[in-house]
Amino acid sequence: MSDTPYFKHHVFFCMNKRDDGRNSCGDHGAEVAQKHAKKRCKELGINGHGKVRINQAGCLDRCEEGPVLVVYPEGTWYTYVDKEDIDEIIDSHIVGGKVVDRLKI
Repeated sequence: MSDTPYFKHHVFFCMNKRDDGRNSCGDHGAEVAQKHAKKRCKELGINGHGKVRINQAGCLDRCEEGPVLVVYPEGTWYTYVDKEDIDEIIDSHIVGGKVVDRLKI
């Protein structure tokens, strides 16, 4: 068995939609953002085994701070507003190894 992780980075986007009126990531562009991140990583050639995996997730229990995503293995939590924020997270954190402090929660 190899000690090398299957993915260098695993990114989970909360896609939760609450029925009780509370804030939820799914109501604040999570689906569009996740699809954009997945497409962008493919365009950059950084997706797949040994590289990056972009996933949808159910509730990550931080919707009040959202929309949110988390990058593993670091366990870094981010919020975002638009595609430019997603691009900055990919460019700075995923590609460059530098946390985007302004979006960190």
